[in-house]
Amino acid sequence: MFFSGEIASLLVVSIALGMDAFSISLGIGLVKLRLKRIALVSMTIGVFHIIMPFFGIMLGKVISEQIGNLTTLASGALLFGIGAQMFFSAFSHEVQKRMRPIGLSLLLIAFTVSLDSFTVGLGLGLSGVHVILTLILFGISSAFLACLGMLLGRKVQSYLGVYSELLGGSILCCFGLYMLFS
Repeated sequence: MFFSGEIASLLVVSIALGMDAFSISLGIGLVKLRLKRIALVSMTIGVFHIIMPFFGIMLGKVISEQIGNLTTLASGALLFGIGAQMFFSAFSHEVQKRMRPIGLSLLLIAFTVSLDSFTVGLGLGLSGVHVILTLILFGISSAFLACLGMLLGRKVQSYLGVYSELLGGSILCCFGLYMLFS
């Protein structure tokens, strides 16, 4: 039987991890997306937030603590790159189509957002956490918060018009820089 304190702790961790997805999805939502695309992006982010901590938990006893710093740096650099491309794509309609979260771009975004859940999984793997409960909470929380972020971004986009993609790219760049230098 799970202790309520353990469930509460895992829920707090899953929401904290999902806040990355929320922040990034807020920026993504500023690009005009259909509800079907928002659902697909949210589910993809949720699936990656299940896969990445699973690998982290499984490898938690093997991989050293140093990998956490490397994944944070890689994640920050990728987010900054995606944000910069999104920012500059606002000036070119042709490039703008390539930055939509479709195909490889979608997978890259989901991978980048879920890198921190890998490192959390490493730590949880050492503590003997309940794997299935942890993965379900991580996936649901991140998918929900990503969807919420994109829906809010979509709402704001209608007020900002053409400047929304500049703002979205700026948000991703800032979040990437924060991850790189914090």
